[in-house]
Amino acid sequence: MSDAEVLTEVDGNVLVVTINRPEAKNAMNKAAAEGISAAMDRLEADSGLRCAILTGAGGTFCSGMDLKGFLRGESPSIEGRGFGGLSQWTPKKPIIAAVDGYALAGGMELAMACDLIVASSTSKFGIPEAKRGLVAAAGGVMKLPRQIPPRIAMELALTGDFITAQRAYELGFVNRVVEGSSIDEAKALAARIAENGPLALIASKAIVRESFDWSDEEMWDKQAAYIAPVFSSSDAREGAAAFAEKRKPNWKGA
Repeated sequence: MSDAEVLTEVDGNVLVVTINRPEAKNAMNKAAAEGISAAMDRLEADSGLRCAILTGAGGTFCSGMDLKGFLRGESPSIEGRGFGGLSQWTPKKPIIAAVDGYALAGGMELAMACDLIVASSTSKFGIPEAKRGLVAAAGGVMKLPRQIPPRIAMELALTGDFITAQRAYELGFVNRVVEGSSIDEAKALAARIAENGPLALIASKAIVRESFDWSDEEMWDKQAAYIAPVFSSSDAREGAAAFAEKRKPNWKGA
């Protein structure tokens, strides 16, 4: 396997991004954060890519911050993008987390920053920072109450306990739980997403993410700003024509 901290490969219209530090349980260091950030830039820049999968090598998603790097004075964050290059920012296109093994501390927060999560049945999630006298500051204590019931999020933050993939699924945190490795199911889900109109994907992701705190008075106008270019696009006409002609659409992203 390559010595690169982060590996990328293209599978159809999907960019697969792999944290490649299996000897350290994919703990996040500066180089890995930079690698993920660069991969997200590639996702944004390449019109042929519709979505990305983020996963980890060696049977672990991400065990959190690399403490050895921390002791050297490294920060596994990117300015303006946060932990792992994702916790404070998201690309316009969808990201699926394919989780095997542990997604703990910053690793859970990294999964949390993705739009969808596919997890192996043996994987575990948790924000155990309080056990070390710390706080899950890369989104754990702020974003988790928006993604699962707030009292459960409070319990996880205060106890630092782990939950299973099945429990995460029951709470609505995980989309799918699979036996064995998560990557095949994540690729199948990504392929289904990638079949759809690229402009529609970008607008839909933005609205789902941002409308959480839109007021009743403003939400329709805010939505209109995203959907107006989609409905007037050539892709919208192509989608209708393809349906009428019973064929697959030929998306142009315009």
